[in-house]
Parts: sequence; structure tokens; C-alpha cells
Amino acid sequence: MKITVSAIKADIGSIGGHTRPSEEVLEAVTSFVEKGMKSAGIIDLYVAYTGDDIHLLMSHKNGTESSKIHKLAWDAFKAGAEVAKRQGLYGAGQDLLKDSFSGNVKGMGPGVAEMEFEERQNEALVLFTMDKTEPGAFNYPIYRLFCEPSANTGLILNPKLSKGVRLTVMDVMEGKKAELSIPEDIFLIAGLLMYPGRYVVDTIRNETEPILAATTDRLHNIAGTYVGKDDPAAIMRLQKDFPATEEACSVFKVAHYVAGDTRGSHHMPLMPVKVKTAASSNFCIPIVSAVLFSMHEGKFTAHTDAFDTPDWDYYRTKAVKKAEFMREQGFVHPATLIPEELEYSKGYQSMMEAAKKKFK
Repeated sequence: MKITVSAIKADIGSIGGHTRPSEEVLEAVTSFVEKGMKSAGIIDLYVAYTGDDIHLLMSHKNGTESSKIHKLAWDAFKAGAEVAKRQGLYGAGQDLLKDSFSGNVKGMGPGVAEMEFEERQNEALVLFTMDKTEPGAFNYPIYRLFCEPSANTGLILNPKLSKGVRLTVMDVMEGKKAELSIPEDIFLIAGLLMYPGRYVVDTIRNETEPILAATTDRLHNIAGTYVGKDDPAAIMRLQKDFPATEEACSVFKVAHYVAGDTRGSHHMPLMPVKVKTAASSNFCIPIVSAVLFSMHEGKFTAHTDAFDTPDWDYYRTKAVKKAEFMREQGFVHPATLIPEELEYSKGYQSMMEAAKKKFK
């Protein structure tokens, strides 16, 4: 049976700053989608949050970019944003960048990752969601997962993975895509993913089936100014001919440095956290959560938190230590991003213009 899985996420308001949505906002979004599930053709729904972002995972048979699915998500986020405004939450409706729905939420603020596939008898998948960082935060872990046997022995042990995959990279500045093959284009891929502020992983598939889909929109490209970090998400199919659950999750043990953090203007480690974790008040370290699903006939029959076991506490501590090392660098690069990547670049530019007048 062909099933489409759609992940749509947005920041529509949070408590006391960029922390987490209120229970009332979550309830408003969930209730709105639940009421419209039947008419939109949704088979099943999962709602949660990572930091200040609410994410919806929906299964259906409508195919990708379904106006019914996208409109329901858009209207649900608008309903939640109204609650956030009544509660005086910070950044109420901040990711809803357009006034009216135009058939698809892509380019309107919410992030979207979707894939359509023939459901396997034992369909396993993971939803990765991030907060306080940008789409390129997926670059390094995904590269290691599909290109490095030292990180993923499945590349040696599984003949399907050994054959390689096709990876689509998005140039988020130009809005163009390039399709590359692993292993033939491995060095081209490395060269592109080396700069995650511009080139980001969009999709991955093998010869016949999709494996991964990720959000790629840059909010400041849509709004023309800083409105918050992009806080990406990705859906990945697991097991059999795809990465094993342990392989897909273990690449996040590195807690690699990503762009984001407070004011979206620093390099900080990506910390793996439990589902429904608020953004940290410790300079809001970028975070990633992972929910594992089994699916049958489009129903999410069971799910579990991939980063909930005790060993992940060690990697959270590792991320905090790496954060401390970077914050000891103070405001000096590489602790802060280069001027072109600063999310508050206009403020920095005005300061530099004033400074330049001092030079004689």
C-alpha cells in the first residue's frame, strides 16, 4: 500500500522567550488537526515539540504536497498562534510569514519534509527534529551515515547500502538542486556539505525507494529579515535495505558544532535530547530529538524516544562540555558566525558602519 508521511513544523509562540509552547497552544493545534483528519484523508497523527517548535507527523494517501494536508496544518498553526497571542507568548505566530494560504506551506514559513512509498510489512522510520539551528545541521551526520564505514558498518555489511544512494543537495541561496550519487560523487558531496549555511541535504533515495526527506527552507530568505532559526526536521526510513536504527541515531553522538544558539549567531554543539524538551536557558544549546515509529497500513502502531536511554545522558554531558569550550572563546570568531551568517546582521552592519567612521 502506498503511504505518504508528511512532517510539518512551526514555531508559533513559546513561554518566557524561545523555550517551549504552552500546553494550551499544543492542545489547540492538536484538536484542530484531529477535527479535520477525516476530511483531509489523514490516517494517523503524531504531535510533539522540540524546544519552541511544534511538529506534526501525518500519514495519508494523498501524495506529497497535498493542498488538503498542507492547509489543515497551516490552519492548525494559525489556530495555535491565536492562543499564543491571547496568552502573550513570545514570538506568537512568528513562523507564519504569509497572510493567506496559497495551496502549499512551502515558502510560507513552516518547514515541510515528505515522502511517498510502498509500505513494507515491517515499516520502521524516525522523525528527527531540531531547535536553535539551521537545515545544514543535518549535513555532517547524514554524510557520515551514508559515506563513512567508520561511522556506519552497514555500508560494508549491507549490499543494498554498499551500492550507494542518490543524494539531492539544495542550494538555499539560489533555490536550485543538484542530484549526486554515492560513492561516485563523494568528494563533490563533501565539498558542498562543507558549507552548511548554503548547501543542505534535501532528499536521499536508492535505485527504487525514498530513504530520507528533510526541511530546507531558510526563514530569513522568505521574510527578508531575521525571524528565528529554521529549526529543521527530517524523516528517515530504517532497517533492512536502509540504515539500521542504531546507525541512524549514533551519528548524533558527536554533538558536532552547528550554527544557531542565542540570537542565531553562534557556533555551538548539537545536543541529543529527549522528546518534548524545552530549549535550554544555557545559551539555548542547539538540540535534536528522535522519535522512532512502527507503522502498519498507515497507522503509527507504536513509537518510542530514541534518545531516552541512560547512555544518551553521557552524550548530553559531552555536548555541554563542548559548549563550555566554545563559550570560553567569548564573542570572538569562531564562537560567533561570520558577518554574512549572523542572523542579526543588520545590527552588526550598523555598528561596523559607525566603527568605520573612526578610521582615518
